[in-house]
Amino acid sequence: MAELMRDTVFGHFVRLITNGRMFQYAEERDPTIWKRYVDREQTKNMALYGNAEGLSNEEKADKDDAPFSSKDSSQTQVGNGEEQEHQLSSTITGQRIDTEKGRDITMVSWYGDNDPEMPLNWSTFKKVFVTFEICLLTFSVYIGSAIYSAGTEDVVRTFGVSQVKATLGLTLFVAGYGLGPMIWAPMSEIPYVGRNPIYIGTLFVFVILQVPTALAVNFAMLLCFRFLTGFIGSPVLATGGASIGDIFAPKKRAYAIGIWGIAAVCGPVMGPLVGGFAVQARGWTWTIWELMWLCGFSLVLLIFFLPETSSTNILYRRTKRLRKLTGIQSLRCQPEIMAEHMTGKEIALIALVRPITLNFKEPIVLLLNLYIALVYGLLYIWFESFPIVFLGIYGFDLGQEGLAFLGILVGAIIVIPPFFYYLYKVVEPQFNENGELQPEKRLPPAFVGAFCIPVCLFWFGWSSRASIHWIMPIIGSSFFSFGTFLLFNSVLNYLPDAYPEYAASVLAGNDLMRSSFGAGFPLFANAMYTNLGVGWASSTLGFLSIAFIPIPFLLYRYGKQIRKHSKNARQDF
Repeated sequence: MAELMRDTVFGHFVRLITNGRMFQYAEERDPTIWKRYVDREQTKNMALYGNAEGLSNEEKADKDDAPFSSKDSSQTQVGNGEEQEHQLSSTITGQRIDTEKGRDITMVSWYGDNDPEMPLNWSTFKKVFVTFEICLLTFSVYIGSAIYSAGTEDVVRTFGVSQVKATLGLTLFVAGYGLGPMIWAPMSEIPYVGRNPIYIGTLFVFVILQVPTALAVNFAMLLCFRFLTGFIGSPVLATGGASIGDIFAPKKRAYAIGIWGIAAVCGPVMGPLVGGFAVQARGWTWTIWELMWLCGFSLVLLIFFLPETSSTNILYRRTKRLRKLTGIQSLRCQPEIMAEHMTGKEIALIALVRPITLNFKEPIVLLLNLYIALVYGLLYIWFESFPIVFLGIYGFDLGQEGLAFLGILVGAIIVIPPFFYYLYKVVEPQFNENGELQPEKRLPPAFVGAFCIPVCLFWFGWSSRASIHWIMPIIGSSFFSFGTFLLFNSVLNYLPDAYPEYAASVLAGNDLMRSSFGAGFPLFANAMYTNLGVGWASSTLGFLSIAFIPIPFLLYRYGKQIRKHSKNARQDF
């Protein structure tokens, strides 16, 4: 437990007030341990070439073609007196330093392959507990969208606005958490920052902002704070998958992403259920108070028990501690060296420009983001039909209508065992000895998921009538869980595998596009279902989803060839 709490917000506070006497790190208990694990190859590259990677392929080719006299000084024996005049030696490793290009820097690394502070080496208990915390945070924020929808009728009465205007409280929240990751997700990748300050800082503000939201004195104030809370609370919706990727190797990552996906599904599903009974008893403001209490509990839990998962931030802070302990200012780590050269312009480019450019320049990213956005939009527009069906046709009250969403949750739980069995028996054996998998091998579950979406919409639409028992549309709704679970897990594992160097940007772009659809679609949901009827409105959505079924099949067949023509995608597998 001490190891778990040491790298949390609470742990850092305890270390601060005890001057590092509690929750000590390995280098504080043994000040010499780091010397045994200096990265000598990177230190040599820094000394000779001024960077940790060494010569690029082009530079190596130029060097091989050059005459012997012009080759790097590292090829010359130190015994030459004239050469020694142009060289210094590192005081730590004794490595010769090129005075023109080299830097006297000693590269700090992990304490061996089994370093317990490396997130991939954490114990199973620690990994599972941290995954639970990420899932709880995701659920707490995601429920904030749908929990409001239960109170839209009360909002109409309270502020005297139309049904469509009242729906803006939902859509602006969704739009906010689509825009937020454009800033928060790339910031969490910066070694100086890490993921915890983003999670904890934004969640604290998110909780505080629920107060003026619930106490809104006019409709404009309500909409303003709904957008702000969505924007502020959004980091985990895009970065949660990256946090899980920090602690699980690719071979096991899909299992954890699957559980995280269930937490994401539970949010919109449980929102109307929890919010429905609250609105019945106390009005729409109680949906916001419930959201504040849930997120407040999550905030307290995370302050005490969520450790930093970013390996670059962990290594950076270790290097800072070593400089303070030893007084040796030449100690550096690779993430720190990389961050030194990041300008404000480059950070802005990563945060705001790259997710959009990758989305429209990469055919793979565009197709999959468009597909996931469509499914996400269908989810939110379809949710708007539940009051029409279960209140209007079957005569449920507001609380009972929330119970109708449980079919979606049950479907999500049912699909987990066969999916995990498939991962264990089919996917895992395809990984090579280096723990790598061809990205397209992540896509077959999407073949099934693609057909489940239209099945759900047709089933739900044509079974929602007074002559048919209410259990039938609820059973049909479970197929949406099958489809979204399999599609989201395939895509959220495929994109980082296909674009490993730009995973954060690709996922941020995915979140932006799907949230844009999720924000816009509910605005015309009521008119669509009222004018077309439940059967034909759902069928229209079903036909639209059928048009996108070929996408995973095409990418499975041609994805490798498309990646070979991309400058950003992985081409070596």
